[in-house]
Amino acid sequence: MMIKLRQLSFLLLISPVLLLSACDDMDFGTGGGGVFTVGQDVPSLRTKTLADVGGDMSKITSYRYPDPRMYQLSFDDALKTGKPIILEFATPGHCTQCDQQLQMLKVVMDTYEDKVLFLHMDQYYNPEAYDAFQVRGEPWTFVINGQGKVQHIAPGRMLYSELMPVLKTLLGDGKDG
Repeated sequence: MMIKLRQLSFLLLISPVLLLSACDDMDFGTGGGGVFTVGQDVPSLRTKTLADVGGDMSKITSYRYPDPRMYQLSFDDALKTGKPIILEFATPGHCTQCDQQLQMLKVVMDTYEDKVLFLHMDQYYNPEAYDAFQVRGEPWTFVINGQGKVQHIAPGRMLYSELMPVLKTLLGDGKDG
């Protein structure tokens, strides 16, 4: 009887943890802090660029294999272009899924870089972006249309097979990636 009570107590204690850890597979339609919804305008925000750090990638990302294309524009300048934006919040220095997410985005960027801007925000180097979007936990992907409105929000790791339909809808071109 005592062993069963301990087992039950243990299950009751870890159940919330297990439920929360499954959040990566859900699409809540809201941002990390629950403040952004699909269709909402995003804030214009100055973020660090590669030029701001003298070209030193280690001062803008904790990613081991960074792609300079993700750090060319500040978020506010990216909004001014009128192009759709994939805004990735990921700190691979402490997040394995973030590393995998950025690997996948580099592949997608090779196909869509002429039509979509890809920006990576690392919490260590652009914490103001995390605050503005109220991102808690990582990774988070915001797909923003050319008018500066949230088109899609994905908490947790987003798979290639999940991102491609979103991009096709956003661009309306049916292009395979």
